[in-house]
Amino acid sequence: MGNNGELRVPFEDEKMMNVNPTNDTSSMNLDQPGRSLQTKPNYKRWLRIGVYTFLLLSGQSVGTMLGRLYFDKGGKSKWLASLVSLIGFPVLLPLYMIKSPKISSSNITLQSNPPTTTKLIFVYVSLGLLVAINCFLYSVGLMYLHVSTFSLICASQLAFNALFSYFINSLVFTPFIVNSLVLLTISSSLLVFQSDPVSDTSSDGPGHPTSRAKFITGFVCTVAASAGYGLVLSLTQLAFKKVIKKETFKAVLDMIIYQSIVSSSAILIGFFASGEWKTLKMEMDGFHLGKVSYKMTLFWTAISWQVFSVGSVGLIFDVSSLFSNAIGAFGLPIVPVFAVIFFHDNMDGIKIVAMILAVWGFVSYGYQNYLDDLKSSSKVENRDSNEVSRSSSLP
Repeated sequence: MGNNGELRVPFEDEKMMNVNPTNDTSSMNLDQPGRSLQTKPNYKRWLRIGVYTFLLLSGQSVGTMLGRLYFDKGGKSKWLASLVSLIGFPVLLPLYMIKSPKISSSNITLQSNPPTTTKLIFVYVSLGLLVAINCFLYSVGLMYLHVSTFSLICASQLAFNALFSYFINSLVFTPFIVNSLVLLTISSSLLVFQSDPVSDTSSDGPGHPTSRAKFITGFVCTVAASAGYGLVLSLTQLAFKKVIKKETFKAVLDMIIYQSIVSSSAILIGFFASGEWKTLKMEMDGFHLGKVSYKMTLFWTAISWQVFSVGSVGLIFDVSSLFSNAIGAFGLPIVPVFAVIFFHDNMDGIKIVAMILAVWGFVSYGYQNYLDDLKSSSKVENRDSNEVSRSSSLP
């Protein structure tokens, strides 16, 4: 992303234009201005980002709502809720049939030294275990908090991601990014003072008020999970740049699939070790919407989070981890709106202010990304124009 020090994997069309300056002008169209060279790649870039953004926002919104529906209607297994957010990865296997365009080796800057198997295993296992921990913490938070409160707290993951990106990915803070992070941090912090129904003892009655201890537990777990997710995004960006060194859709799928295998295995071990599997039959029988709805809720939750994974990792791959997180933070205010409609959550003044600040924070960061992209495109355009001018002046 511009000169901010974040991972910016070049697109295939852009790399095909980055020819080495030589005296041979036979392959160049000297009459074609540099601006026309950049138009097509920029359209492809924003189209791809748009697709990934839609997948991330839709998967995140549906997955969060269904996750809360599971707990709201009688589900009680935190391990199962974590497992279904990870174990749906087999539905992505057919995507391996999509072939990425082949690129001449002379134009590749990130694929010079293929990573060793040991390095790849270390990357997938370490990230997979971190994802497993985050999913469990998110499940605890979603179990004890209203979905609107949970979603707005999750916006803090952008601030954590920026902090980790500063140390891991050499992110340079600009005024717009700092403004975005401050707004999102304030947005999440305000929710400490919100007035969700909280009782002195645990309750499963109307509105599902929880004890103050459970509310604090859910709040702390959600904040910790947000911090962990920000770390995972930064480490994923670093892995693409330093270890994987591939700019193909297959590389994105490999990251999702192998990471999901490790994290699902870890959660599965915890699921059986905790003994929660013994109560599944009773839980399904007591689900308020019936057995079929119980199974469908878990099934579509799994699918939704895999859609989210494709969008999230795709944005990391094509732009940066901070941009991926900013898109996710922008989508989080969507969930409280649906929560008010479907779960009848209270939308008081503090939540409304928190939502406005979250959207404002995203717009601030999005504008900075636009400026970076404009500056980067201008530099490439000027460079190509200079190369054409030098070549045309040769005898």
